[in-house]
Amino acid sequence: MRADAQRNRELIATTALDLLTRRGPAVSMEEIARAAGLGVGTLYRHFPDRQSLLDSVAATTLRTLLAAGRAEQSSAAPRWQVLVRIVARCTGLPLALISSLPDATRVDPTVADLVAELDALFQGLVEDAQREGSLRADLTGAQVVGLLNVAVCRPGARADDPLTTVLLDGLRARP
Repeated sequence: MRADAQRNRELIATTALDLLTRRGPAVSMEEIARAAGLGVGTLYRHFPDRQSLLDSVAATTLRTLLAAGRAEQSSAAPRWQVLVRIVARCTGLPLALISSLPDATRVDPTVADLVAELDALFQGLVEDAQREGSLRADLTGAQVVGLLNVAVCRPGARADDPLTTVLLDGLRARP
């Protein structure tokens, strides 16, 4: 791919991520092209349909989150603190969009694999936090991940909003 074409593709994806994070999934392809300073034809040359653009944004977002999660996982901090930091990071990403991607007709295998890796990472952190005694032990790792998804995979999720804080308070082990 030519250097200018690669720059345009990256610009479109970055702009789409920004707009989708701030405004949600209703952003049109035309708005994305305009915000990127490119023509809609350029956008469609790189992403032939909305789904391919959303898949690209989802994969990029999940890779970023997975890298951050792995970095956090290797830290010496207590697992509860690591989990809370990753949840906070999740709330700044368009995860509501990503959670709505899989439909009955088409699931991008790359996105599905990244979601599975991220779920496994979270489950490992949950189990570590349970072993250290900072997270309730009466739930499975998969159940906790499901609850965390409720908190972070919704429009307007924030680390300090009532749903997220109540959920985290409920998951925290009591001495």
